[in-house]
Amino acid sequence: MHPATRRAIYRRLQAANPAPTTELQYSSPFELLVAVMLSAHTTDRSVNAATRNLFPVANTPAAIVALGIEGVKPYIKSVGLYNTKAKNLVGLAQQLIERHGGEVPDDRAALEALPGVGRKTASIILNMVFGEMEIAVDTHIFRVANRTGLAPGKTPREVENALIANTPREFRKDAHHWLILHGRYVCTARAPKCPTCIIRDLCEYKHKTKPAPRATVRRLPLPTRLRSRGRAPA
Repeated sequence: MHPATRRAIYRRLQAANPAPTTELQYSSPFELLVAVMLSAHTTDRSVNAATRNLFPVANTPAAIVALGIEGVKPYIKSVGLYNTKAKNLVGLAQQLIERHGGEVPDDRAALEALPGVGRKTASIILNMVFGEMEIAVDTHIFRVANRTGLAPGKTPREVENALIANTPREFRKDAHHWLILHGRYVCTARAPKCPTCIIRDLCEYKHKTKPAPRATVRRLPLPTRLRSRGRAPA
């Protein structure tokens, strides 16, 4: 893809959504870390449903540790793999207390050393909390980057490297949010909404969907139409 086309794509996404952000609900770096960790293999809606109940009870590392694994489980049953995530959440909180004074670290290696935290989660925290030019790649972004031609790659890491290398600097901070929202609501896995896509003419996807055909109105013969209204033909 030509650099000018990439820039045009991001300009349109920016114009449509000048201040993009996550759909996860949070009010502190620790809450965001917990929400992103819980979001693996589940929807943001399910995570928000869980954290709306969890955070009023325990929204600090110390409170999570005090709650314990069995205490956490009832709050996060709406998310996938909640047994494993409850164990990781308590381990994550304990490690933050023991190694980082209860604070979320600003170092990738330290973040990825936390239970349940991988590269994607670390990239989101570094981007949203610490303002770093990181682009986390999930299934939505992987699909959009490959379909559009923005950053083709066979693995999430290849796509991430290509996005960081190819995305103009002024768009890099918000690129993650624009692309994930585009993949979630427009460039969907099945039946992407190409006819209403704001970057349709810039996208390199070869199998764009077409508008649904207009429904045809079948007109009845005149006598039948008149009879249906209770009138006899002249």
